[in-house]
Amino acid sequence: MTLPRPPLAALLTLGVATVLAAQPPAAPKGTLFIVGGGTQPPELVTHFVDLAGGRGKARIAILPMASAEAEAGGREKAEQLRELGADAFVVNVTRAQAQTDSVARLLDGATGIWFPGGDQVRLADVLRGTPTLRAIQARYRAGAVVGGTSAGAAIMSDSMLTGNQLRDGVVDTTTNGYPRVARHTIEIVPGLGFLHGAIVDQHFLRRQRSNRLLAVILERPTMIGVGIDEGTALRVDPDGRWTIEGASAALVVDARQAATTRAAARTLGATGLRVHLLPAGSTFDPRTGRASLPRD
Repeated sequence: MTLPRPPLAALLTLGVATVLAAQPPAAPKGTLFIVGGGTQPPELVTHFVDLAGGRGKARIAILPMASAEAEAGGREKAEQLRELGADAFVVNVTRAQAQTDSVARLLDGATGIWFPGGDQVRLADVLRGTPTLRAIQARYRAGAVVGGTSAGAAIMSDSMLTGNQLRDGVVDTTTNGYPRVARHTIEIVPGLGFLHGAIVDQHFLRRQRSNRLLAVILERPTMIGVGIDEGTALRVDPDGRWTIEGASAALVVDARQAATTRAAARTLGATGLRVHLLPAGSTFDPRTGRASLPRD
């Protein structure tokens, strides 16, 4: 049996649809503003409001669920942002509430989203896979600035540090600090997926967390590690470039071109590892791996 040939217009429509389906999604128009914790210099807070539209125009949603004192913490942050001329409001919800369209619609028109500190696992558990998270991602794609500090920084990437160490696959609560650069010692879970191809660590220089970030990246050499110090922000612009702002520095660990020990090896090692210590004013392009220091 011979089937009739579809008309030319239908073929052209099908061809256009196929091409559109094959195209990658458009890059987000928004900005990420990822703060490493600690006290934020006033200029960082002001810049976040400016990125959200500035005085009289910024409309900022605060999602404080990482904190055990979410209500008080959210209210305090809202007051700080209002003093800078922003229309700031708190969205403090449970996972069941985050699953509702009514809560997701609260984000309509937001020009900024802020995640305060606390426990990143608590925050991710509330939002991961919900309509509320999809609404936040939609605002980011449309041009909003999405920022956070401490736990609110850790949740930004696709893969997230929980803060837990492992020993023989079990959470180890007996070890202080991060004394080992070894396989299977750092717990990683899915984050909220705003920053791709990277893992964020916070309080980095202040709390001497280089061993943790090295262990994570040498096990996952296709990813970039960035450790952001307290009072310091990593700004990710719509073109994908990173800029460091604030009081201290960020450490970038790039093993994408390095040779690493094989997966069965008991110890981790690498040659050709690229490490950049970037103070405020420095930039990094994750596409090329090139970093630059401030000119002055």
